[in-house]
Amino acid sequence: MTQLLIEPARRTGCEDLKTLNEVLESASLRQRSPIDDLLDADVVDEEPYMRELAHDLGMEWLDSIPIAEEPLPLREACGPQIALRYRLLPVGITGEEGEKKLKLATFDPFNLVSRQVAAQELELPVEWCMASRKRLHEALRRLYGVGADTFEKILEGRDLDFEAISDSEDEANVIDDDDDEEASVVKFVNQIIREALDQRATDIHVEPLATNLRIRYRIDGKLLEIAVPENIKALQSSVIARLKIMSRLDIAERRVPQDGRINLQFEGQTIDVRVATVPTVEGESVSLRLLNQEKFNLEKLGMEPFVQDKIKSLLHLPNGIILITGPTGSGKSTSLYSFLSEINDPEQRIVTVEDPVENKLPGVMQIAVKSEIGLTFATALRSILRADPNVVMIGEIRDLETAEIAVRASLTGHLVFSTLHTNDALGGISRLVDMGVEPFLVSNAVRAFLAQRLVRRLCPTCKTPRPLTEQEKIDIGIPLHIPGTPFQPVGCDRCRGTGFSGRLAIYEVVLVTPQMEHLVTHSATAAEMREQALKDGFVPMRTYGWHKALQGLTTIEEVISVTSTDLGGSE
Repeated sequence: MTQLLIEPARRTGCEDLKTLNEVLESASLRQRSPIDDLLDADVVDEEPYMRELAHDLGMEWLDSIPIAEEPLPLREACGPQIALRYRLLPVGITGEEGEKKLKLATFDPFNLVSRQVAAQELELPVEWCMASRKRLHEALRRLYGVGADTFEKILEGRDLDFEAISDSEDEANVIDDDDDEEASVVKFVNQIIREALDQRATDIHVEPLATNLRIRYRIDGKLLEIAVPENIKALQSSVIARLKIMSRLDIAERRVPQDGRINLQFEGQTIDVRVATVPTVEGESVSLRLLNQEKFNLEKLGMEPFVQDKIKSLLHLPNGIILITGPTGSGKSTSLYSFLSEINDPEQRIVTVEDPVENKLPGVMQIAVKSEIGLTFATALRSILRADPNVVMIGEIRDLETAEIAVRASLTGHLVFSTLHTNDALGGISRLVDMGVEPFLVSNAVRAFLAQRLVRRLCPTCKTPRPLTEQEKIDIGIPLHIPGTPFQPVGCDRCRGTGFSGRLAIYEVVLVTPQMEHLVTHSATAAEMREQALKDGFVPMRTYGWHKALQGLTTIEEVISVTSTDLGGSE
């Protein structure tokens, strides 16, 4: 068998034959199939290697696995316990009545245990074929749904020994393992969370419908409904109760919204989960926001040099307010944390007031707002200004009282960071004035308004160039002096067929220069202030987005979808 595994590696250009042999010897000593070890060690290029191996074995190779139009017969022919445990995928039923065969895909033809189980446990004789491991795993999730194997055990009243996400440090997450059904619900919920983390989801939504329990992940800003086992509605109350227990909420209270938190350890990472329940006519809906305790760095934001230079100069001002504007979910908090990390040193006393504290920064005094006991943004700010801070970060300016204290802090020598909900950077000026802040205070206190949006990042594996003529650029509104070629999404296994992987931010920065101060103090129109901003070097967000699109990082359509037309020009 060793020679059989080495030959495809040689033909596909494997350069590390020494490691290849070590992996094969290790697997042989442990008397197990080496395919998983070869793929995990990244010794071979999975797709071409597995294709060549299938050819040598005389097995059919599947370049793609179509979604079955009628999945029920396949699920009945090969149940989730066998399919998911042994990673065997039913892809079709062939032959006439009485001579039918089940076409079964595997990525490991040397796993004799899976072959024996298929021969003994399945009613139909098996016709074998091969597919890549990654493609097969994705198809299994589509066919059976997340946690289908555990779900079936629950229905049978038995438990299954799956490794759960570590929650041993949280007593609220411990459930008596003597109760098999309850313990299986624990594993089922953990599988849902684990799958979301594997897919890089930022949110999980558990939504009760009339005849189903819908589970959706938000991935790269887009909601994606995931496959779930049939009859999952039967577990609705148990799943929701488990999530409420994990987040220390009152499981008996179903009439009012509740908020809680879960702390999880996953693959060496600390995951902070914010949980919110909302009562609906079909039952409680639960939303989970997944927050990685990541390290923040200004360089990781990927700013264009002309924006990063402005930001760095603002961060070292002795006083003033720097406001980040944008809608919910536009990455404002990440930018704020990155700014604070940039200036966080022993000579600076940094204090934040947040609702809630999303990430913990070492060396920073962070205060969580608790309005139920009277600890609001305004009351917390009054206290911390007497505690000798150099830098103050306010999670959000929501009202006049908070805005006035922020202005006062700025005018008394503090550097203040905060956020506002506006559509663009210049909109921050009118928002503060509408709150009741005097225009002359806005012009004296605020040093800059920064607006941002998030766009999806193109998958580096499958993106392809999309050359444009000069006339096409003019029609779209792309300035001809911006170099580069736009790209377009294609879709591959790595990006789950979407063509996108991750997100990046696009920005615009308005500096409050002396000329802009004069306009703000005298309540100039938005058009006049925009004209002055352009003279001061303002680059509109859409123009910034064109730079990212022509670098091949995102698409023209993504930029257009989150930005407004550049009134007054493109710099």
